[in-house]
Amino acid sequence: MADVWSGADLTTTALLCAVAFAAGLVDAIAGGGGLLTVPSMLVLGIPPVAAVATNKVQGTLSIVSALVTYHRAGMVEWRAGLPMIASAFVFGIGGALSVNLMPKTVIVAIIPALLILVALYFLFARGIGDADRHARLSVMAFIGLAVPPLALYDGFLGPGAGSFYAVALILLMGFGLTRTTAMSKLLNGGSNAGALLLFALAGEINWALGLAMGCASILGAQIGSRLAVRVGARLIRPLIVVVSALLSIRMLADPTNPAHALIVNLLGQG
Repeated sequence: MADVWSGADLTTTALLCAVAFAAGLVDAIAGGGGLLTVPSMLVLGIPPVAAVATNKVQGTLSIVSALVTYHRAGMVEWRAGLPMIASAFVFGIGGALSVNLMPKTVIVAIIPALLILVALYFLFARGIGDADRHARLSVMAFIGLAVPPLALYDGFLGPGAGSFYAVALILLMGFGLTRTTAMSKLLNGGSNAGALLLFALAGEINWALGLAMGCASILGAQIGSRLAVRVGARLIRPLIVVVSALLSIRMLADPTNPAHALIVNLLGQG
């Protein structure tokens, strides 16, 4: 069993719960809640593996909370969603298992560019609203072609996975934006739960802290998902743009990211 950090005093727990509340609210609408929680946990002295593993607890609870609201609003299609979530769960486990097998530095360098493309897509693409459009793939084709690579990535690394699921659902399944938000949570929840299972079996999770943060994120997700249902694309679209842009900036600002050195060198030459 790994050495799971257990030094969360009352003040630290309260601070992280406040962050988790905000993360749950944002994540329920646009994804990217980990942009708030994981760096906060690292700053407060939680080791990286324990931070990522414990964050899966609050992230999963946040997604479940949002899905309850979206289900009540009739926005979750369970007939198509159940095989999607099953596939995402299996490949999420595969992604978590492949952490030590894949070139993580290369992927970390590429992800910010993909997030910038997501932000630009939602910023400039026409016709993205709450109305559904023509699907380019059948449900089974989407499960076989689109879900596996996205779920593998979510289990392996994770930042921006919700945004990537959203783009795939819009482009390939023709979903409207509010419906996409609900269904992307279903997929994100499947791959997140797969990775959570692996972390739990490895003993990497601080359950007390994760559950405390999870309770706060449940409340935040309730507020965020209800706002998304009421306001729709007018709220979801700009928030996805902002979250994707901020997440890419945070990743590029990390000195350990290979793309960081490349940008610094380019700016220095300029």
